[in-house]
Amino acid sequence: MSDVIRAEGLRKRFGDTQALDGVDLTVRRGTVLGVLGPNGAGKTTAVRVLATLLKPDAGRAEVCGYDVVRDSVRVRAKIGLTGQYASVDEELTGTENLVMIARLLDFSRREARARAKELLARFSLTDAGGRAVKTYSGGMRRRLDLAASLINRPEVIYLDEPTTGLDPRARGEVWDTVREVVADGASVLLTTQYLEEADALADRIAVFDHGHVIAEGTSAELKARAGRQTLAVRAADLYRVEQLTTIVADLTGARPEVQAATGLVTAPIGDPAVLSAVVRRLDEAGLVAAELALRMPSLDEVFLTLTGHHAEPAATETVTEGSLV
Repeated sequence: MSDVIRAEGLRKRFGDTQALDGVDLTVRRGTVLGVLGPNGAGKTTAVRVLATLLKPDAGRAEVCGYDVVRDSVRVRAKIGLTGQYASVDEELTGTENLVMIARLLDFSRREARARAKELLARFSLTDAGGRAVKTYSGGMRRRLDLAASLINRPEVIYLDEPTTGLDPRARGEVWDTVREVVADGASVLLTTQYLEEADALADRIAVFDHGHVIAEGTSAELKARAGRQTLAVRAADLYRVEQLTTIVADLTGARPEVQAATGLVTAPIGDPAVLSAVVRRLDEAGLVAAELALRMPSLDEVFLTLTGHHAEPAATETVTEGSLV
């Protein structure tokens, strides 16, 4: 499996802000690379460099074998880009938007209409194709925006925080669409602040913080770096929570956390064998567990381990428009 994106030592500064500070990235063909990090981490700047919208101050990058600076025209023919906000014209219909973009890409009138019809059907927008986009829901607009990025059948698609501002249902619709795109053979670089989004969609994840890639790997590999798993036990009888807490503390050597409302008792553990010991102690005490599980660290816990802070939005990333390379 070859790399469709390879970036080495990318640097980009805006005034006093070092947006990228030696970024290395690779995306394997037919996979999704999730780029995870808060606002201001450098995610959007990296996308804009790889999409030929910004020139890096240092370093180099290739997309589909073409240099993003020297061969920018060839790179653009290979890529599709969906930004954080829908770029379609709200006054035009869905069909008119797609036909207009296809015509700008040198499709004939007949080819443009055929491609628009094909994409509207693929994204379940056929019935809405004749309506003005301003009447669409947020999820429908994002699906149309994704459809627009696929008109030229790109090999590589950049999705820069594609579900920002969407409700959970609309976000799920976009996730399904991304999976379909990858199943059709495209490669995706997905930037996101949503930890569960990277967990659900990405084959590999690169964690950005302050312009650096501070970690990269599969979701499972990154979670393993956070260290201990978490034991979670909930007593069927709430009045026995105190007894359950004592058992968990004895077996884990840690101070458990207790959710008073639900009776859930949690504690970090270093040895999965503790779970068997908990089962035995509960049985000996005649204590019935309504919930008993070992949980891997969440990606939020991974981010906290790696950076010392949660993946909360930081200062908004400064990105000037610039001109096409």
